[in-house]
Amino acid sequence: MEKNEITLSFDGERMCALTIYLKKENTTVQEKMDEAMRLLYEQTVPEPVREYLDIISAPAARAKRPPRPSQPKAATPSPATDPVKSEKEGTV
Repeated sequence: MEKNEITLSFDGERMCALTIYLKKENTTVQEKMDEAMRLLYEQTVPEPVREYLDIISAPAARAKRPPRPSQPKAATPSPATDPVKSEKEGTV
């Protein structure tokens, strides 16, 4: 879903104080405002409408790829059929 930007006016000194005290709580004005908007939305918009919007805004489920066929592992040559090893042993 497309995000909309909201502009608010707030006293500069109060904003500075708010930022300082929220930092002590390991949060930000942005996080608190996001939470407040979510609560306002949930309190105001009826649940069936919220559910509908959740459905239409959910990304389409991607089809799973079929599993790749496993490739047979290369067989290790046995000492009897290994020409290099046979040559070293003198059994060519």
